Amino acid sequence: MRIFSSFSEPRGRVAIPGSKSHSIRALFFATLAEGVSEITAILDSDDVKSAMEACREFGAEISKQGDTVIVTGTGGIIRPRSEAIDIGNSGTSARFALGTAALASTPVTITGDASSRKRPMKPLIDSLARLGAEILDSDDGHLPITLRGPLKGGKTAVDGTTSQYLSSLLVHTPFCPDRTELTIDSLNEKPYVDMTLNWLKKLKIKFEKESYSRFVIYPGQQISAFKTAIPADFSSATFFLALAAVEGAEVELCGLDMKDVQGDKQVIDHLLSMGADIEVGDTLKVKGKKLTGRVIDLNSTPDALPAMAVVGCLAEGETRLVNVPQARLKETDRIAVMAEELKKMGADIEERPDGLVIRHSSLKGGKVDGHHDHRVVMSLAVAGLAADGVTEIATAESISVTFPNFVELMRSCGSKMRLE
Repeated sequence: MRIFSSFSEPRGRVAIPGSKSHSIRALFFATLAEGVSEITAILDSDDVKSAMEACREFGAEISKQGDTVIVTGTGGIIRPRSEAIDIGNSGTSARFALGTAALASTPVTITGDASSRKRPMKPLIDSLARLGAEILDSDDGHLPITLRGPLKGGKTAVDGTTSQYLSSLLVHTPFCPDRTELTIDSLNEKPYVDMTLNWLKKLKIKFEKESYSRFVIYPGQQISAFKTAIPADFSSATFFLALAAVEGAEVELCGLDMKDVQGDKQVIDHLLSMGADIEVGDTLKVKGKKLTGRVIDLNSTPDALPAMAVVGCLAEGETRLVNVPQARLKETDRIAVMAEELKKMGADIEERPDGLVIRHSSLKGGKVDGHHDHRVVMSLAVAGLAADGVTEIATAESISVTFPNFVELMRSCGSKMRLE
């Protein structure tokens, strides 16, 4: 499929869908809980569906009643219903599923699509092995990986390249019979760990924390069933916030909770530092305005790199996106891919090992490739709204991973965009 995007001045009101990161955490915690949990406003996307199916395969009973997902949990006793569990394109689900599989006493294989099979898992399975899991088969630290538990606890160092390794361990080690001590060096994406820790606190899981360098998780814990509503997703809102760089645009974003720990709410501060006109209240009111380039540290918000690369093209002067090497380890190498595709549109952009240098550019429409990466596709579609002519973005079907109604919502506020 392709998105066709043309110069527009979007105006309107948009309800942002639920957070993918919260949705996936809610499903895995509900699977590990005792009793029946209720999750409302869960994101309806391919990644969340993959997480939901994985949780079913681990033994949870999951149904839907209107806007509410009902999960009957396992009480932390994992008896996989299948020998292999496919998590599709979801990297978060893959890392969480490896942790859940390590609680089972029978072997289970975690696999995924071609993109997921390229993403590194070795640091996580090494940590799981040190805590008692048996790694039976691994493609050099990539999916498919076969393992079995049960996890026992103990001490392990945790690689901090991606926060998902630590989050998976924090979710699952409370079920170990022995105390667990995790030590971390140079953790990236700290807000995502904060999100996991908030879930632990909400569910009354006992742990100790020393900065982001050491965690102690108490053994033999249980989780009670819970009710929760999923807040709107700041990662999805990023594409609409990027319209702050599209002169003439004016949109109001609804459903976002500024008190939530989601890291990508920092995009608001990034844009304000560039001179954006964003009114923060019960809703976010964004008005397009000429911005000025800045040095922006994206270590905590790596998913924002594709959209911020587009903003950098439209801002006056030079924009540097720095300290985000983990952006190369997502569905694609997003640093390389955004440089490659924006150059096709006339961007003055350079790669750095840990980010991008972008100078003000007059973008022109043309054919670009989304590389089957949902955030790349949506960012290039936003670039097309500010470019001369028509921009055609290939592999647009990938938006279903996190934001299936992206084009529909863009069109609802007057963007000239269509999906074919």
